[in-house]
Amino acid sequence: MNKSVEFLKMIDGVWQKPVPEEVMARAKRSLLDYLAVTCAGAAFQKDKLEKYWSFARPEEGKFRAIGTGRDLVLKEAVFLNGLNGHALDFDDGTNSGIIHLGSPIFSLLLPLGQRYGKTVREVLKAAIIGYEASYTMAVSIQPGHKAMGYHATGTCGTLGAAIAASHMLGFSEEERFQAFAAACVAASGMLKVLDDGSELKPYNVAKTSLLALTALQMAKSGFIGHADPLGGRGFFKMMTGKEDVELKPVLLNGTYAIQKTYVKPYASCRYTHPAVEAAIRLRSFVNPKEVESIEVKTYDLAVSGHDHVEIPGSYGAKMSIPYATAAGLTFGKAGLQEFSEEVVKGDEILSLTKKVKVEADDELSAAFPGIQAAVVTIRTKTGEWTERVDFPKGEPENPLSEREFKERYDGLMEYAGVGAKEADVLYDMVSRSDETVTRIISLT
Repeated sequence: MNKSVEFLKMIDGVWQKPVPEEVMARAKRSLLDYLAVTCAGAAFQKDKLEKYWSFARPEEGKFRAIGTGRDLVLKEAVFLNGLNGHALDFDDGTNSGIIHLGSPIFSLLLPLGQRYGKTVREVLKAAIIGYEASYTMAVSIQPGHKAMGYHATGTCGTLGAAIAASHMLGFSEEERFQAFAAACVAASGMLKVLDDGSELKPYNVAKTSLLALTALQMAKSGFIGHADPLGGRGFFKMMTGKEDVELKPVLLNGTYAIQKTYVKPYASCRYTHPAVEAAIRLRSFVNPKEVESIEVKTYDLAVSGHDHVEIPGSYGAKMSIPYATAAGLTFGKAGLQEFSEEVVKGDEILSLTKKVKVEADDELSAAFPGIQAAVVTIRTKTGEWTERVDFPKGEPENPLSEREFKERYDGLMEYAGVGAKEADVLYDMVSRSDETVTRIISLT
């Protein structure tokens, strides 16, 4: 059995299992999180979206681009959902797979669910499978995949989104295989979008969702892919430089991938969160104006691309451990406002950012991904304080409470300009599994 067939049989096995209710409940939270983040992302990118409307003149259609109030043709809705879903870098993901899972998958499933009259439960079951496929593939090829410069959200996300949608739409086994084969050909994603003030990280998610859609269309059109798109000189060799990749099992360590995801309490790259949380804890002991230096020790994968102290704007701030740490210490929080264009240009916060030095620690690197730790040491003229965080808030080991999650959801919806009443109605509708996708999307 080739690796492609092996992988898809494992995924099919998960699809055929009854979904435990606790997993379905977690999927509902993932969908709510996606809707709120995407609505807020559309508000964050409002100026850029206005320019997009002006130049691209997207065709009107029946499919809602979430958070925009516009109904467009299918491909435009899928693309813009992905673009807005990752605009704030506030969407869910996993550290072990080094991948954002929900944004590419829901960006595709919701417009397709609208087209084909799917219920919330049908979309969520497909999303659970998509999460499992994306995560299993990512954890099989990381961290070497990242070291080669790839963004797993773009590469493995394309496979997961295509697999999720092919199951939701009732593709035959042959059609599912061909959609997967086409997705392997299309998969791409460059990590250099993190560097030097680039604003193209959300574009990786947008094109991922769109490429997954086109993979479905190729399969339904009868195009035949390679019999083993993972093996030989296929996906594994391209994405790792090696052919002998160990394919990890599904339901790794006995839990579904969707149960392994984090929900972000801080509006920055997940690599920054342990240091942010440590800084917030130290705030009661330290006056930011008296700080002479801040040392952050963390795992090696978190350092490259995230240790910069030059902050050209909001995107650069979100990717910077020094800035995020300074924000946590200065404001006692690190939400959307603390990463706004206005705040990130403040002299005081930028001055403190430049006092932060980030270093890789061998012990913490060896503990990753089991532990995603940072140790922050702050020095002033009068003393030194140190705090270590192993599992920042939002990790499965340290999850947000229902109240904390609802407060985060409400804050994102308020930022997006969605009224409190409408946001509450949407929140309740997602809890009803027989609710239709069309009715839910109409509220965004």
